[in-house]
Amino acid sequence: MDLLAQAAAFLIDAIGTLLLVALLLRFWLQAARASWGHPLAPLVQGLTHWGVRPMRRLIPGWRGLDLSTLVLAWLLAWVMTLALGWLHPAQILQGPGVMPGASPGPAACALLALAQLLRLFVVLLVLVLIAEALLSWIQPASSWGPALAVLTRPLLAPIRARVRPIGALDLAPLVLLIISQLVLILGVGGLQRLALSFW
Repeated sequence: MDLLAQAAAFLIDAIGTLLLVALLLRFWLQAARASWGHPLAPLVQGLTHWGVRPMRRLIPGWRGLDLSTLVLAWLLAWVMTLALGWLHPAQILQGPGVMPGASPGPAACALLALAQLLRLFVVLLVLVLIAEALLSWIQPASSWGPALAVLTRPLLAPIRARVRPIGALDLAPLVLLIISQLVLILGVGGLQRLALSFW
C-alpha cells in the first residue's frame, strides 16, 4: 500500500506542478501585458482554459491582473497539498517541528500552497533570466530573446532605474536573482514555518 501511495503522490505532484506552472505563466504573461501572439500563449491557454474560464465568472480582474487565474492556481496547490499530505506527509515538508506521519490540516495546507506558488514563481523567474542571458550570448538573433524579455522587463525596469550599468554590464538581472533568493529564504521559508504552527 505504501508503494501505491508513493506512486499516487508522484502522479499528483507531477501533473499538479505542470498545471501550476501553466497557470503561473498565464498570470505572468497577462500581468506583463504580453500579446496573444507570444510563443508561450497557445500552450498556456490550452493547459489552463478549462479552469480559468469558469473562474472568471466568479472572480473579476483587478487593475489588469487576472486574479481568477491566481486564485485557481492557489486552490489547485491547496488541493494538491491536502492530497499529498494525506498520501505521503513526508513529501510536503520536512524539518524540526513536523511530527512523523502526521498529515497537515487545511490551514497548514493553505499556507504551504501559497509557499509552493511563491517558490514555483521564483524558480520560473530564475529560469527565464538564465535563458534570456544565455540566448543573448549564444544566439542574440533568436526570436525567443524578445519573448523572454517581455516577461522580465516589468521586473527589471524598477531595478534598472536605480542600478546603473557598469560599462556594458547590466547589473539588474543579477540584483533580481539576489532578490529572488531572498524571497525563497524569507518568503517561502517564513510561510513554511508559519504553516508548522497550524500543523
